[in-house]
Amino acid sequence: MDARFNLFDNELAARFAKRFAGAALVIHGSSLPKSTQELVSLRASQINGCGHCVDMHTKEAAAAGETAVRLHLVAAWRESTVFTEAERAALALAEEGTRLADAHPGVSDETWARVRKHYDDDQVAALVSLVAMINAANRLAVIVHQRGGSYEPGRSAAAVG
Repeated sequence: MDARFNLFDNELAARFAKRFAGAALVIHGSSLPKSTQELVSLRASQINGCGHCVDMHTKEAAAAGETAVRLHLVAAWRESTVFTEAERAALALAEEGTRLADAHPGVSDETWARVRKHYDDDQVAALVSLVAMINAANRLAVIVHQRGGSYEPGRSAAAVG
């Protein structure tokens, strides 16, 4: 199935995308580890069923050196031994911050305490912003049926310029 609407061919959508990408650059330029950024983006995208974003973040993480084992285990991170305690805290925040519409109570105090234990203020700001941004990106792609499978690593960075 083709996408319902090309967000990059519409002037208004293109202007929005430019500003959205600019906000994402702030997160990408933060001290939050790049591997953590990709793992969090991948997990939220899996939960939201966003094939385009799962494709993108899997390929970007692999291109940056992430192992296949870790990428395959993101969906079952609680039942694996390959993630650090800091990454596990970030993945828990990603899940709890993503599942708000599933009658989830939100981010628990326990998860928040684990995040605060492992990340400084700037990293927490980046992590919270990342969870919000990836959820917004997932919704944009899912609404217009932007499919996964054809993403080439580096394409999103090249598009921002």
